[in-house]
Amino acid sequence: MNRATIDLWVGVFVTVALGAILFLALKVANLATLQTVPSYRLEARFDNIGGLKLRAPVKAAGVVVGRVERFRLDAKTYEAVVTMKIDNGFHFTKDTIGSILTSGLLGEVYIGLDSGGDTAMLADGGEIAKTQSAVVIEKLIGQFLFDKAGSTGSVK
Repeated sequence: MNRATIDLWVGVFVTVALGAILFLALKVANLATLQTVPSYRLEARFDNIGGLKLRAPVKAAGVVVGRVERFRLDAKTYEAVVTMKIDNGFHFTKDTIGSILTSGLLGEVYIGLDSGGDTAMLADGGEIAKTQSAVVIEKLIGQFLFDKAGSTGSVK
């Protein structure tokens, strides 16, 4: 093989490798979807959103039904207001419960939706009234230690 052919194949290999790295980077960042799926927005209020991030998945029964679009702090109630984009193929009842969950001990943080038995459905811009905030492990450990310290001091 002559030098020009080797240079051509090295260039092709480097281009394919850079494309694969770019694809993996977009996949890890949850930005790999190039198509826009018709969707509607729902809001939910939480006392604590833990490590929830933008574009985190919204799941129902383990199936991704949408993504977190944005979140903000309500200046009056000091609650986190999370806006979710839900795919049009999925509809939820007005008594749906939204929970902030973690997949595994150190896994990703996502919003889980559990639909209720109401017949009325949430529309675009609707609000999920019942929510369960993220569990903060540091608080649980602190409460456990505080309870243990309080119980050993009062028992004689």
